[in-house]
Amino acid sequence: QVELVESGGGLVQAGGSLRLSCAASGSMFSINDMGWYRQAPGKQRELVARITRFGSTNVADSVKGRFTISRDNAKNTVYLQMNSLKSEDTAVYYCKAEVGVTQYVYWGQGTQVTVSS
Repeated sequence: QVELVESGGGLVQAGGSLRLSCAASGSMFSINDMGWYRQAPGKQRELVARITRFGSTNVADSVKGRFTISRDNAKNTVYLQMNSLKSEDTAVYYCKAEVGVTQYVYWGQGTQVTVSS
């Protein structure tokens, strides 16, 4: 019923910036928490940042001070602004959303972020 589509990934040099977007489409009652996860080569998927419907945020220590999560409820879209990118930020970034009173979980297909030295 709900599709999450990530965009904005790509190849950047260390120190550069990218902004990821995740747009939700389809039928839904409401979107509650949304978040960004990433999976680096040879690593487990990890939480990068999350945001509630009211704008409260949590950011992983590894990206604190460099990444910012935000959302536009009218557009059903969540963003991840990534600054001062490092090679260790290279990963596939996945969008996650919890929808409706049951908090049903949806995942996007991921977008590749590659940071070169």
